[in-house]
Parts: sequence; C-alpha cells; structure tokens
Amino acid sequence: MAEVETRKIIHVDMDAFYASVEQRDDPALRGRPVAVGYGAKRGVVAAASYEARVFGVHSAMPSTTALRKCPELVFVPPRFEVYRAVSRQIREIFADYTDLIEPLSLDEAYLDVTANRKGIPTASATAMEIRARILEVTGLTASAGISYNKFLAKLASDQRKPNGQFVVPPSAGAAFIEALPVRKFHGVGPVTAEKMNRLGIFTGADLRQQSLAFLQGHFGKSGPWYHAIAQGEDHRPVVSDRPRKSSGSETTFRNDLTEPAEIEEGVIAMADEVWAWCEKAQAFGRTVTVKIKYADFQQATRSRTLGTPVTSQEVLRSVSIDLVRTVFPPAKGIRLLGVTLSSFDAAEVAPVEQLDLGI
Repeated sequence: MAEVETRKIIHVDMDAFYASVEQRDDPALRGRPVAVGYGAKRGVVAAASYEARVFGVHSAMPSTTALRKCPELVFVPPRFEVYRAVSRQIREIFADYTDLIEPLSLDEAYLDVTANRKGIPTASATAMEIRARILEVTGLTASAGISYNKFLAKLASDQRKPNGQFVVPPSAGAAFIEALPVRKFHGVGPVTAEKMNRLGIFTGADLRQQSLAFLQGHFGKSGPWYHAIAQGEDHRPVVSDRPRKSSGSETTFRNDLTEPAEIEEGVIAMADEVWAWCEKAQAFGRTVTVKIKYADFQQATRSRTLGTPVTSQEVLRSVSIDLVRTVFPPAKGIRLLGVTLSSFDAAEVAPVEQLDLGI
C-alpha cells in the first residue's frame, strides 16, 4: 500500500458536458431543461442538463420517455466537432500540470500529479487551479475527485457535483468505501449490483466482510478486483495515450427496418463512419462486428476475424454486409444497427494495398 498511498490522483469530470456546451453557446438555453439528442420518436438522450436531471431525465433514455418526464424539455442536436474542440482545450490545460493524463472520454480523465510540473504541494490545490483554468478558458465548470488511487478518485468526483471537488486521503479510504452502496462503485453495473444484493452485499462494508474465495466463487475473475477495492486498494497506474482497442458506430432508426436493401444501406452507413475514423487515425483492426437490435429490444451480434487488418473501405463494407445477411430474412423489424472494428494491432503497419482476404 505504501507505493499506492504516495500517488496523487485527480479524476476530472466535466459537468453535464454536452448540454453545458450547448447552454454556453446559446444563452436562450440557460436555466432551461436541455437534452442533447434528437427528440424524434426513435431518438435517445445523449446528455441532459442539470435542469433536466431534476425531472429524472438522463443519458441513454428514449426521447419519448424523457418528454413524458419533462414536457418542457428542449432537444438540441449534438455537435460532436464542437465537443471535441473543447475537449482538446481541456487536455491542453491538463498538459501544463502533468504528462500522466489518461482520458476516459471527451469529458473526463485521470491525472497523476504526484510530480506536477508547477510544483504545487497538494493535489487538492492542483485540482482547484485546473478547474479554475477550465472555467476561464472554456466557460464551463468541472468537478474533481482527489485520492491516492484511480478507483477512489473517480468515486470522489461524484461527491460535490456540479462544480466542486472532494478529497479522499489514505487515512479515510476504507471508511469512505464502507459507507457507499455497491451500486455506486465504478465497474459494478446494475446486474452485478443486483447479484451482490441477493448475496447480502449492499455496501462497501458488506463487501469488505467477504473472503476472496467467496467473491471468486460468485464473481469469477472479477472476484479479486472486488476484494481489493473493498479494502481501498487499486494499484492501476495512470496510463497516458492508451492505445484504442476498437472503433464503432451505431444508430437507432426513426422507423424499424424490414427490407434487406434498407438494412444493408444502414450497415454501409455505419461501416463508412467507422472507416472515416480508422483512416484518420491510421488504425486498422481484424475483427468486424455487426450489432442488430430488433423492435422488441432483443439483440444479436455477428463477428468475423480476418487474417490481416482491414485497410480498405470496400472490405469493411463487404464483411459488414455479409454478417448482417446472416439474419435475413429478418423475422421482425430492426430498430438499431451498429458496426465495430476491433483487434487493433499496434505492432502491424498497415500495408499499402489491401490483401486478398478471400471474401
């Protein structure tokens, strides 16, 4: 524990990022319940302002449900290029303090400021300064969690939202975890939390009382992780510039797709979005996965792993179409399609010409 406790980790999390950007850029939206997304019948909320969250609106909620909860909800279409530009501004601020930056998404990141560039003595003061700079440069607020490991820092960043920060020192780590419900633990999803509850595990204190053998017996490979975090232990370092493992795109359609031609057209559109990122990043994978969600929300996936990386748009399209054709004719309408390219191999250099893959 000595090495872990000497680390100074900050988890910075922007407050309602997409929605806050929209409210910043359009004064008419300030103080109003805002959802980023499409308010159409098949739309989904990508982000919700704090004014909307009061009504129970949250990300991934169907637009129709969100509007029932909050009839005054204002839908704004997403502007991802703007969000990415703001995210780059924030990342530049982080870089003034440390090289050890691990982005989790456009709006959150871990920073290891054990040896920060400005020589600020405490991580708490460092986080305060970073948040002030973000507000000055972007006009947006951020919250921060500060602790001696990543797990606790992420939990801490939720404690004073929005526009606040919270510190969990090594002396308080175990007590902080004991008091929290396991459903709030990062990495414990609803299904796992429900399983823990059935086993009598409701809080961090309950989790800490379980033996490693018990947790391994019920949760397999995740058992040692649950056992460690219950003790306040997380030895993962902050990893800067983590290699991306996949690129994917999916969309929910306004109307269910039933005709093979329109289904293939939808898959091609998703494949083209994935290819645009791969080409820009010069990152290519070998595994193509197609995701199909039906009108009744049942889901199916089809995958194929090739012998060499996919390095042409035509091949990605072809494999994606072949995969979706395995569900033809569709027994019911399709509401969502997605395409993902994974199995990136950083050791391989993309060839100039696409090899004959026999497809």
